[in-house]
Amino acid sequence: MNAEIIFKYFTTLTPEQKLQFEQLEAFYQDWNQKINVVSRKDIDELYLRHVLHSLGIAKIQTFNEGAAILDVGTGGGFPGIPLAILFPETNFTMVDAIGKKIKVVHEVIEGLQLQNARAIHTRVEDLPGKFDFIISRAVAAMPTFVHWTKGKVKKDNAHARKNGILYLKGGNLTEELANYRTAQIFELQDYFEEPFFETKKVVYLPQKARTY
Repeated sequence: MNAEIIFKYFTTLTPEQKLQFEQLEAFYQDWNQKINVVSRKDIDELYLRHVLHSLGIAKIQTFNEGAAILDVGTGGGFPGIPLAILFPETNFTMVDAIGKKIKVVHEVIEGLQLQNARAIHTRVEDLPGKFDFIISRAVAAMPTFVHWTKGKVKKDNAHARKNGILYLKGGNLTEELANYRTAQIFELQDYFEEPFFETKKVVYLPQKARTY
């Protein structure tokens, strides 16, 4: 599966964006031989399982020019790198506590010449600054993730949707989100027709989400 699956769902990409998406496979194939940043069983389905999945966030929320987005536990650069390609005027900070993964992210950013992205080797708790949205892909249960990112969301909103967390998750989230009555769940199967997305979701949690 190649980048055509991206172009199928995102039809207004510039030639430069299309080229950047097409280049992703070669970068990750090369780096995965040195450092296993993407599951070996997933590398052949990089565009479906990692790139398009990451872009599911964009079906829920578009990011304004100049907005600051934080990708926590980015691993090999997901969801941050695909979203940085899609929103070139938005600033993306990608953090991970594992140095070898951040090295790969940094090299991919350099290779793609992404001017709006940076990769930092740190724990999110130690990262200074505040952001419009925090994005991630299932690095922890929501209560743990909320604890990690406490105080990292800006109070002033620059988008129609209130600042907060946009979290890619899968499966039954009833128990995990039971205490977050302001959480909204978006089913990715409503946007993508591939069977992979049947259980995939984006969870939106506004800042200072109320709990019971």
